[in-house]
Amino acid sequence: MANTSTSKAEAGSSSQVTPDMIQTGSDIPADWQQPRDAFNYVRSEVMVPMRDGVKLHTVIMVPKGARDLPILLERTPYDANKNTSGNSPLMGDAVWSGNKDWADGTWILVWQDVRGKYGSEGDYVMTRPVRGPLNPTDTDDTTDAWDTIDWLVKNVPESSSKVGMIGSSYDGWTVTMALLDPHPALKVAAPESPMIDGWMGDDWYHYGAFRQTNLDYFTLQMGVKGKGEGVPRANRDDYTNFLEAGSAGAYGEANGFAKLPWWPRFAAHPAYDAFWQLQALDKLLVERPCTVPTMWLQGMWDQEDIYGAVHAWEALVEAGHRANNHLVIGPWWHSQINRAGWHTGPFKWPGNTTALFRQQVMIPWFNHHVRGTPLPKPLPQAMVYNPAAQRWDDFDDWKPASEQALTPLYLQSGFGLGFDAPTGGSDSYVSDPAKPVPYLPRPIPQDLDRWRNWLLEDQRFVVDRPDVLSYVTPVLTETVHVQGAPIADIFARTTGTDGDFVVKLIDVYPGTVPTDPEMGGYLFPVALDIFRGRYRRSFSDPSSIPADEVQQYKFRLPTINHEFRPGHRIMVQIQSTLFPLYDRNPQTYVPNILFARSDDYRKATVTIEHGPDARSAVLLPLANGKPG
Repeated sequence: MANTSTSKAEAGSSSQVTPDMIQTGSDIPADWQQPRDAFNYVRSEVMVPMRDGVKLHTVIMVPKGARDLPILLERTPYDANKNTSGNSPLMGDAVWSGNKDWADGTWILVWQDVRGKYGSEGDYVMTRPVRGPLNPTDTDDTTDAWDTIDWLVKNVPESSSKVGMIGSSYDGWTVTMALLDPHPALKVAAPESPMIDGWMGDDWYHYGAFRQTNLDYFTLQMGVKGKGEGVPRANRDDYTNFLEAGSAGAYGEANGFAKLPWWPRFAAHPAYDAFWQLQALDKLLVERPCTVPTMWLQGMWDQEDIYGAVHAWEALVEAGHRANNHLVIGPWWHSQINRAGWHTGPFKWPGNTTALFRQQVMIPWFNHHVRGTPLPKPLPQAMVYNPAAQRWDDFDDWKPASEQALTPLYLQSGFGLGFDAPTGGSDSYVSDPAKPVPYLPRPIPQDLDRWRNWLLEDQRFVVDRPDVLSYVTPVLTETVHVQGAPIADIFARTTGTDGDFVVKLIDVYPGTVPTDPEMGGYLFPVALDIFRGRYRRSFSDPSSIPADEVQQYKFRLPTINHEFRPGHRIMVQIQSTLFPLYDRNPQTYVPNILFARSDDYRKATVTIEHGPDARSAVLLPLANGKPG
């Protein structure tokens, strides 16, 4: 039996409180810093002053022991700290995936919050226009980039005073803005999927049709200084959410957009007027050309900014500035260049296309311009991926769309498609705004993977709808190789006074594909886009469509490098809605479709003509000439 008295004595002595047990004040010290002796880099945060006194939050990562290293700068509205959220002692593990190949100890990496976002001072303005009529201040993202680079080369002693800029999407826009008046230390640049023209074909509109699912971006970006929240959803299916809301404007107003200064400014300009024209960077680049070597990168299936890089490059080439501008179109979705590139949607590539491109092409090219190191081989004027052949094709004679030779692929009677001129006929469908054609199989939740890959979606889910017309060639006996931008050239009449036209160029796979069974019968949309009918004569001055009169709707589809191979067929699909990605056209002419009323939305019978006097076609830039 235990000695009870002894046990109690021992317990009493061990329960006494001594002075070292007592903590007064906070357990969070004022000046503690985590030891970083084992880290192979030094991370610092500074506030860089701009010419007007506003200071911008800037994160700098310098490899330990660095001397005479170039700087890689990225300016972002998406939180500079997010790029270095890792707490690893190794620089390559402390950055997000897009920067790992750069974090090898040979570059000083810099990220900066743009004005008014996250840690930076000042007022945030959505894609702040250049100084001028839309921006009466003395600063813009061109001056902010200039001032930032000037500060960095003077205050980062480990640098070689040579800078490269990189960034995708909005960050690609900031790179482009820097090119309008580049600092002398800016030696090389790569705008990736940059926002160049938000009305013609990047984030906000496509040829006048509003991309209403981007309304979440308004609250995410402008609701608070940091990261905001998207619009709350009553239903999992966005098809239902937007249909029940009515117009895009009604959806915005119901969710408090009237208190966002950007919304009334944006909503008042549905046409391509001065508000949009003065912000179109492809035009500004031509007005202010620079000599900085620039690599314009584009994803072939960029679901957000498929317009910008290609059109910026083309505008510069057409203006005589080919020498320092290069075009790259990869097999990627939006900003995939900064992530893994083993596959895109259902298509698997022979290798990690993004990592290999960064390591074998992009970084050596940057090094060449900031260090003078030789290139493994000269960078061609254009590198465009060939998905069917699963390889990169190099071009020193890639032509802008304005210089392409085009071959019509005509719509034919009996829903045929061919290179011979049609002899007559027409086909009709009823477009009902109450039952719009979905852009993805329903339900359509907020799903990142589905959003990233929607441009590759198998189109069999709409092929049997009565409001979708599908024209198809016989089985091909030889390869039809399209290199460039196809042009939709549609002749149509409608019982409405407005309407949209969606045209898809589709690769129809054979019914069975032994090497990849899941691709049997796949309808692969290699290029598609939407056009708002009121802009058929002028993007800046819309006009109603005369009911039951044939009108021409001619618009460019995205640039491709695609082989339609023997055993496949070519299909063209035509429809009038692509919902809820794009807002519904009421099909009656109203001044501003964003605020169409419920009784404005009406059914319309749309008739596609393919007779001798109205030959609807898709015009193809063929690499190997007309088949047969």
